[in-house]
Amino acid sequence: MVVVLDTCVYLRLAKRIRPFLGKEFGQKNYVLKVLQVVEKEVKRNSTLSFKNPWFDENEFFVERDSHSMRMSPQEKIDMSLIRSIFNGYILEHLNEFMIGGRSPPGSADCEVLAFASIRNAIVVTDDIGLHQLAIAFKIPVWHGYELLSKLFAAKVVDSNLIREIFDALERNKDLTQTWEEAKYSKFKKVFGNKKEAL
Repeated sequence: MVVVLDTCVYLRLAKRIRPFLGKEFGQKNYVLKVLQVVEKEVKRNSTLSFKNPWFDENEFFVERDSHSMRMSPQEKIDMSLIRSIFNGYILEHLNEFMIGGRSPPGSADCEVLAFASIRNAIVVTDDIGLHQLAIAFKIPVWHGYELLSKLFAAKVVDSNLIREIFDALERNKDLTQTWEEAKYSKFKKVFGNKKEAL
């Protein structure tokens, strides 16, 4: 089953989990993939490019290019229609998407979700607004930490690598609230209980 990553999840995990894309894991034979929109989004965003200089290294480019999803002309037409439906829904429910000062899902987010809708894929994102949109349209969605938990269960990553990933997220001030909560709930085998850690 295809599991498609949004840009932020890719950036949080791909540097440390090697190889990252294209490898089957788990009982359902999950395979991690990215869309070309990840490439475009990082190139377009100077902050993302600056914070992730490794992104342009040949090893990562070759892996993304080998495992990015290609779409047929008909799928591109279908995706365009689905994106417009998503955009309409976002506009209708704008206040819900902006609770707590959040931004509504952008065009890259909608493209990833539209792809998942067409290919019956799972989306991995830490964007709460994108989770809301996916749930509204009954598209399966995981948080990045859920993907990491599944990779741990499948023995693709070990405890040391999980600690390294969390340390990097904390150092880079990229540890979202959901990841912080998951640290002591999803990864008790690695970090123990929160009370023990304090």
